[in-house]
Amino acid sequence: MPSARPSVNPDDRRTRDRVTGLLLEHGAQTATELAGRLGVSPAAVRRHLDSLVAEGRVAERALPGSVRGRGRPARHFVLTDAGRSGFPHAYDDLALTALRFVAAHGGPDAVRDVAEQQLAGLEERCSTAVERAATTSTAPVDRAQVLAEALTAEGYAASASAISSGGQLCQHHCPVAHVAAEFPQLCEAETAVIGRLVGTHVQRLATIAHGDGVCTTHIPGRVPGNTSRAPRPSPDEQAATGRPAPSHTRRSTRERTPA
Repeated sequence: MPSARPSVNPDDRRTRDRVTGLLLEHGAQTATELAGRLGVSPAAVRRHLDSLVAEGRVAERALPGSVRGRGRPARHFVLTDAGRSGFPHAYDDLALTALRFVAAHGGPDAVRDVAEQQLAGLEERCSTAVERAATTSTAPVDRAQVLAEALTAEGYAASASAISSGGQLCQHHCPVAHVAAEFPQLCEAETAVIGRLVGTHVQRLATIAHGDGVCTTHIPGRVPGNTSRAPRPSPDEQAATGRPAPSHTRRSTRERTPA
């Protein structure tokens, strides 16, 4: 069983955040250049760089034209996409501006159209995995489990669990939470996608966009409209269990008894 990752000293975390900040501001740099800007030794910086590389936030590059002793290329360090994602960005503001423009000129239905279009690709990708699972089980709760795995691959950190009334799909991350707080059409469109993928009507119980810690969707255990009941046991089965048969069964039994 793999050992847990050791906790990071707060001072080390602050230093590593300063390192990534300098890489964001100044681009590719060597350990010596970073040490000069931080006022620490190159050996100390290399220790932090090794940790950042292991975390996937920083990568090492040999830049053309940069050499050090004996003609060897100097080791430069750059931010990865994962490293850049840790910094604030203006994508949410841009999306809000665009949707406000759409709402002002096309109304709520136009915003809903944008939301549905934005989720079309996600639905198509997830449906491939869910439909494969449907070959062994068509139960909505079982499909939700597979959907949770597909959503996690898309960055939603999703999980599914069974409860007494069916199941729950939980999404612990929402890429558009800030935007959905103003435009609930995004949540509504996503809920509709979940319902289509699991094959039943679902109910959104909580959303990150509205201040909840997780987006929670209830999935009924039975498809609405399905009123079928388990078959009643026969009189012989009732006798075997020592329980009396229901009254309607006893009547039908008497009716079939020869005079």
